[in-house]
Amino acid sequence: MKWQKLGLLYKPENEKSWMKSHASIPIVRSSGDGKLRVYFSTRNMKGLSYPTYLEVAADNPLRILKLPGDVLLKHGLPGTFDDAGIMSSWLVEDEDSTRLWMYYIGWNKKDTVPYHLSIGLAESNDGGVTFMKHSNGPLLDRGISEIYFNTAPCVLKDNDQWRMWYVSGTGWQKIRDRFEPKYLIRHAVSDDGINWEKYNEPCIGYSEDTEAIGRPCVFRENGLFKMLYSYRMLDGYRTDPKKSYRLGYAESADGIKWRRRDELVGIQRSEAGWDSEMMCYCYYYKAQDRALLFYNGNGFGSSGIGVAVREY
Repeated sequence: MKWQKLGLLYKPENEKSWMKSHASIPIVRSSGDGKLRVYFSTRNMKGLSYPTYLEVAADNPLRILKLPGDVLLKHGLPGTFDDAGIMSSWLVEDEDSTRLWMYYIGWNKKDTVPYHLSIGLAESNDGGVTFMKHSNGPLLDRGISEIYFNTAPCVLKDNDQWRMWYVSGTGWQKIRDRFEPKYLIRHAVSDDGINWEKYNEPCIGYSEDTEAIGRPCVFRENGLFKMLYSYRMLDGYRTDPKKSYRLGYAESADGIKWRRRDELVGIQRSEAGWDSEMMCYCYYYKAQDRALLFYNGNGFGSSGIGVAVREY
């Protein structure tokens, strides 16, 4: 793949009390009439996340047509899996397009480590303008075979089966005075998109320059499953660009066993500017015969959302 960067699309500037900073984990779908709806998650003054969206022109994704209006989901009751933050992660339409399902990340604050993450589900019956939680509990969470956390799902329908690629925590390591998480990508399947059976083997594992692998984005092309993802080191990734997030790429014939081919990702961090320190949390979307890449830059989305177009 090869990409041409179009530039920075949007960065929150404390426009609302619940939107002080960040535009993390973009997800894109058509909203009709030549518009694209870009979902993302922002943070309030306390650093707690809420999902929202804006709309852009499909033929010029840097032209904003509608700014964020309100939060899409409120935090859960105290003690539930999403009481300290919600971040949208993936959207799936049902067969007749009457409902839109949002798979999201629920946050809890912790005392021993900084946080705990689980996967929840919300539904929309109006084309993605408003959402209602499917349940007050998570769809996927840590368990007997995964003892840390589940997060950042990508969900596709593959014939009669639902398939999920998600981030699975494998441990916390204390570096200086802070615990940092390790995680990789695993796979799960479902008959209904709600009840999931997990595979225990990693899809994308660790390497010499990879101690955390995040936000898988899977699509089908030329008979292959293809995945874009973010990867980083554990120590120094917050401040050192050499150890921080960059984008990676892998291919698979069956969606379970993957061949990592990061050298083919076709896009790198800029020498200066909003995406010079990090590139992460990308989303691949085809619009009007073009393939677009929406992604975050520095500060895990604090510098905003940018767009690139694929060159063939």
